[in-house]
Amino acid sequence: MNIAVNAQLLIKDRLEGIGWFEYETLKRITRAHPEHEFYFFFDRTWDESFIFSTNVHPISTLLPSRHPLLWYYRFHHTLPEKLRKYDIDLFFSPDGWNVPAQFRSVVVIHDLNFVHFPKNLPYLSRKYYERFFPEYARNARRVVTVSAYSKQDISKSFGINPNQIDVVYNGASDDFVPLGEGEKTDVKRVHTRGHDYFIFVGALNPRKNIYKLLQAFDDFCDRTDNNFQLVIAGVPMFSSSFFQSKTDHLKHKDRIHFSGRVGRKELARLVGASHALLLPSTFEGFGIPIVEAMYCDVPVITSNITAMPEIAGDAALLVDPYSVASIADAMLTLHGDDKLREELIQKGRQRRDIFSWDNTANALWASIERCLPSSSERN
Repeated sequence: MNIAVNAQLLIKDRLEGIGWFEYETLKRITRAHPEHEFYFFFDRTWDESFIFSTNVHPISTLLPSRHPLLWYYRFHHTLPEKLRKYDIDLFFSPDGWNVPAQFRSVVVIHDLNFVHFPKNLPYLSRKYYERFFPEYARNARRVVTVSAYSKQDISKSFGINPNQIDVVYNGASDDFVPLGEGEKTDVKRVHTRGHDYFIFVGALNPRKNIYKLLQAFDDFCDRTDNNFQLVIAGVPMFSSSFFQSKTDHLKHKDRIHFSGRVGRKELARLVGASHALLLPSTFEGFGIPIVEAMYCDVPVITSNITAMPEIAGDAALLVDPYSVASIADAMLTLHGDDKLREELIQKGRQRRDIFSWDNTANALWASIERCLPSSSERN
């Protein structure tokens, strides 16, 4: 059968969380199912690295989908025309966007951060999401999401029967592996002048709670006599001025390193050489850095709300993200208790097997396959 894929986030050297989900799952699905033809609809010139097998047919819709007016034109005009032209049996969208209801579709909605934190988005983007994304979800034959928390959230927020929503956990790249002591020393020498460090990974978005994290690290530094550092690995989603201004009054700002965007291999090394991952977000639909840290044998400090306890299980210290003291206390605890740190690493080793891209791809394909038309329906 002919399966269309919304491939607008497959952009070389610019893959983020959802883009990696798309890359890792579609690479496996297309290679595992040569009996189907996959039409990848890009919104610009594609890179050959995304053409995973001979049954993948790349098509560009030319106009980059980077403005609400272009979003509407792409999903309500251009793509419907293309679906008819190529006799598409099912439209698959890994990032929540969808086409009109007359087309059979499966969509992945990773989380509803735009529902709970609308002011984090530019005004026109926010209005578009509020108007169309509930409709996109209700138009789908099935909705896929990445945690039981997000399933409940989508069902409640958009009025969708939970039986229509499948949970498919994320995985972690093969680049995330434990490092040897020599490799750790090399990474520290390059990034933190040789000192031990905590690491945060993610876009610098207000819901990631960076400001309280910085305050907690400042408090941690006041209460210890070591020279621990903090690495912030990520880039601002919209403006960097907010986050840069928040460091001005910190006593230990010279121990904070904003690494900006780094490639996946270097990010894996940064995580692997760290003392612990810090992810005290106020909202996550999954929290891929938690799993990446587990694969690196790195313990995790994360929040006790939304999807983070579900993903971390007993392999993390859970904190109240709204409390600077709670975050700082967890850092102090993990810094001073080698036995606890090793226990969390061991629990992470046991838990991480749940999260693999092979498992993700298989479960995602099961959702897609159940929505494909039968031979009689197609004829």
